[in-house]
Amino acid sequence: MSAGYAQAPAAPGSLGGDVPDTELLAYLDAMLRWKDQRRSELAALDQASLEVAEPAERAALTPDVTLSMTLWQAVADRLALIQATWDSGRVGEQERRRITTLVWGTLEQPGTRGAQSLAVSLPEACRLSDSLASSLRSRLRLDGADPDLTGRLRSLRQQVERIADQVALIPDSRRSSAEVAHGELDQRLSDVTDRAARGADVGGLLAPLESRAATVERDLIVAASARAHAKADHAQATREVAELTARGQAVLSLAHRARATVSPAPRLGVPDVSALGEVPTAPAELTAYRERLGRVERALGVAHSEYAAALDRLEDLTERATTVREALADEPAVLALAEQTDTLLRTRPTDLTRLEALVQAQESFARTMGVTP
Repeated sequence: MSAGYAQAPAAPGSLGGDVPDTELLAYLDAMLRWKDQRRSELAALDQASLEVAEPAERAALTPDVTLSMTLWQAVADRLALIQATWDSGRVGEQERRRITTLVWGTLEQPGTRGAQSLAVSLPEACRLSDSLASSLRSRLRLDGADPDLTGRLRSLRQQVERIADQVALIPDSRRSSAEVAHGELDQRLSDVTDRAARGADVGGLLAPLESRAATVERDLIVAASARAHAKADHAQATREVAELTARGQAVLSLAHRARATVSPAPRLGVPDVSALGEVPTAPAELTAYRERLGRVERALGVAHSEYAAALDRLEDLTERATTVREALADEPAVLALAEQTDTLLRTRPTDLTRLEALVQAQESFARTMGVTP
């Protein structure tokens, strides 16, 4: 913890790695303290934001307050799972590896959706929470900011380095604006550090710089989350295309069979998934593409049902014709109807309307004879 405010501890190990019990316990204890303190801080920040007189300024604060609370809840939920796995220290290697997977795995599976959708790990969520809290305190001009100038400068330097790491993860084609933002922060921090080393009063420069750094880091983490979702959505869409392509071919075969076998047959079109083109990578285009995939899936479902129902109707009438023929095998009066039915069943496509009329006529005769087909 920094002086006065919660600061998340460094997370031990790596995804699925084995970490000694003592390190896990120390981290869990520190995280539980962080969780309780951050909850109190967020309550104070929320109250302070509600008391801002200017409506536009208050509205500008709301998204970060909401995101901060969402992050806190996600962290709290994950800590509950870690505590359950820890089980008061009754852990072996398997449980320890599960804990580091819970620490370093995403709080939300990419591809899922929510009001604040963030596919980030527990340490990333905590860093983002720390940055947002610092930014909100600065913007709300709350008293009691950390007076340790050296500590604040060190924290800013660490944050700028984290931002550099985030920038490096952005694809080259989209990195330029993030590089500019990082370069600006790096230069401003170097200037403030040099001024402080010369004995200048930099208190008025630190708060805006901290706010800007928090905003940049938040935006980069959110963007990284969006990329994770886009990647997961792209993979999911690619799987859906493969599945719908196979399903479409099957429904098309079913349609050909139905049209060749029965009359009247449905005349529904069978959508061609390939007509949608390649799966796009841009998030907005991908969203629209997946909506079109959904429409294709629904259309395939309707076509499948209609063509299958036509073939099922032929099968049902065939079974009814067989049953009534067996029931009236000794009745010469229905022989002509039975022969017409057999001839019709051998004809392709089979006229379902006429077939049903013949079957119903034989069933009616059976009932008059007191025979239950």
